[in-house]
Amino acid sequence: MDLNTEVLDADVAFIPRKLKTPLHLSSGLISELTEARAAVTVRVAGREAQGRGSIYLSDVWAWPDASLTHEFRDNALRGFCEDIARELYAHCGGAPAHPLALGLRLHESVAGGTSPPVLARAMCGSPFDAAIHDAVGIATGRSAFRFYAWTAPFPDADVLFPGGGASAAIQRLFHAPRTRLRAWWVVGSADDLGADLARVIQAHGYRGFKLKILGKDNAADAARTVEVYRALRGHGVDDPALTADSNEANPDAASVLDYLERLRAEDSEAFRALRYLEQPTGRDILVHPQDWRAVTRLKPVFLDEGLTSLELLPEAKRQGWSGLALKTCKGHSFALLAAAWARENGMRLALQDLTNPGFAAIHAALFAAHVPMVNGVEINSPQYTPDANADWLPRLAGIFEPVDGLHRIDSPDAVGLGSTL
Repeated sequence: MDLNTEVLDADVAFIPRKLKTPLHLSSGLISELTEARAAVTVRVAGREAQGRGSIYLSDVWAWPDASLTHEFRDNALRGFCEDIARELYAHCGGAPAHPLALGLRLHESVAGGTSPPVLARAMCGSPFDAAIHDAVGIATGRSAFRFYAWTAPFPDADVLFPGGGASAAIQRLFHAPRTRLRAWWVVGSADDLGADLARVIQAHGYRGFKLKILGKDNAADAARTVEVYRALRGHGVDDPALTADSNEANPDAASVLDYLERLRAEDSEAFRALRYLEQPTGRDILVHPQDWRAVTRLKPVFLDEGLTSLELLPEAKRQGWSGLALKTCKGHSFALLAAAWARENGMRLALQDLTNPGFAAIHAALFAAHVPMVNGVEINSPQYTPDANADWLPRLAGIFEPVDGLHRIDSPDAVGLGSTL
């Protein structure tokens, strides 16, 4: 089937959101965010359709510069999104192509420049990439994960896959879509572990918990991990799964190793419950290279913020990263190609979140349903911005309201990226 796609029009709208509970990162406090909703109209196979995508413009995460106010960064990110909408045709190369090729061209085009930084620029481009794939799916009546049944050349990506090209690697990546995925609850570094947490566990059956640690004091981080583990056991979670995320606050791999050794010495069961760590050290893995082999003999370590270019993948493998903590906020095309490369090279995958709301949460759920993830899927907008999901309830309660610790994906082969659900 010919999926050569022409971008016809694009628009973006902004919705301010306040977090129900502030989210503490090592780089700052998030109490409010702007949701960017993109709409893109395409022509493919003689039909026109409009697709949608969204993302939070999370400046504290993507642009952690304490010298700039949230208001300044938020306005700059909005302006950059508007620029992308106006110039989307040019960003996508100015010629019809497969939606994956359009998304990769978009990523490479917006990732250039120095301000906002590359992660923020990729974040701003991501809802447009999602909207393109969504629109093509709506126009053709198929899931965006079914665009690869026909081998198509991708000159910009095939070089990464000498064994047969990107299209074949993506086909090998997919498995039969899962309809049940483990759900995760975020435990902040200062969150109370008492009655409120117990009520959440009782209501939704969470068994997966992501710990925000601070990366400054290994003894304190180990003690907090043990405290959380014991609180969860006390609330009736028999076998909690933990992950730890310091948001790059650890100075080096040696400090991460020290944290793990302290944790193992303090409580072997809490240590066993820890499944993996998200990027603990500086996001630029060329400026801050680490040798992770001593750490990964104890626990897997997943690259997150540091993956901003496909060209970095071989370097990530050389440094000993266990796998990739993917985020759809870097772009659907980018995430898909990175996932395919990782699987071809023996690296594991997890799908993390950006407090994805609405369209973005559905996108993340579908991505995790089709691509093998060690963690299920992290969707934490129900925890932090539940009002942003109101338009999808109750019909998509399976995604937005976990039961027995699981998200239920009842329509994994929804057309596009699920905006019409």
